[in-house]
Amino acid sequence: MTKKFKYKILAGFFLLVILLVIAGAVSIYEFMKLSRSVDALIEDNYKTIVASKQLLEALEREDSGILLLLLGQWEDGRRILRVADSTFIKGIEIAKNNITEPNEDEYINNIENSYRQFKAIWEKPIVNTNKEGDIKWYQETIHEKFLQTKRAVDDLMEMNQDSMYREASTLKDKSHRAIMPDIVAIIAAVVFSILLNFFISKYYISPLERLTNAIHEFKPGSGSFKATIEADREITNLEMEISSLIERMFKNH
Repeated sequence: MTKKFKYKILAGFFLLVILLVIAGAVSIYEFMKLSRSVDALIEDNYKTIVASKQLLEALEREDSGILLLLLGQWEDGRRILRVADSTFIKGIEIAKNNITEPNEDEYINNIENSYRQFKAIWEKPIVNTNKEGDIKWYQETIHEKFLQTKRAVDDLMEMNQDSMYREASTLKDKSHRAIMPDIVAIIAAVVFSILLNFFISKYYISPLERLTNAIHEFKPGSGSFKATIEADREITNLEMEISSLIERMFKNH
C-alpha cells in the first residue's frame, strides 16, 4: 500500500517535470532557430549595408581628389583617387558576392554603370587643361555623375535597411514565440501544482488526519472502530486494517 501511495504522488510530480522538460526543449529549439535567423540577418543584409557605406566613403574621397585636381594638385589628387577607386571596387565585389534580395543584382548593376560613367570623366587629364579651375564644368559634369552614383548606392543601402527592418520585426515575433512555451509551461505548472496539492490534500492528507483523529478519539467498549472517511482505496484499506486490528485485539482480551 505504501508503495502504491508513493508511486501515485511521484507520478503527479513526474508529469509536472515532463511538462517543464517539453516546454524547455521547445524553447531551446525556438531560440536556436532565432539565433540562426540573427546570423543570417548579419551575414546577408548587414554585410551589404557595410559595403554600401564603404562605397559612399570612397565616392566622397574621390570627389575630394577631383577637387584637388581642379586646384592643380596633381600628385595628391591622383593618389586619393587611386586609393578611393580601389576601395570602391572592393566594396562592389563584397556587394556582388552577397546578393540576397530580389532584384538586388539590378541595383548593383546600376551602381557599376553610374560609377563607370563617373570614373570615365575624372580619369581624363584635368591638371594643365582648360578644365583646371573650371567650377562650372565640375558642377555640371563631374558632380552630377557623382550624385547619380551616390543615389544608386543609397538605393542599394536603403533596400537592405528595409529588408533588415522587416527581418528584425520577424525576429521579434519569433522571440515572442520562443518565450510562449515557457510562459504556458509556468502557468500550466502552477495550475497543475494547485490541482495536485488539492487532490493530495482531499484524498490523502485530510483522510489521514480524520483517520488519526478517529483513532485518537476511539474508546474501548464503544463499539467497532469506524472513521467514515471518503478517500483513495489505499486509505480506506488502511481504515479497514486498523478496524480489523482493533477487533482482533479486543477478541484476544
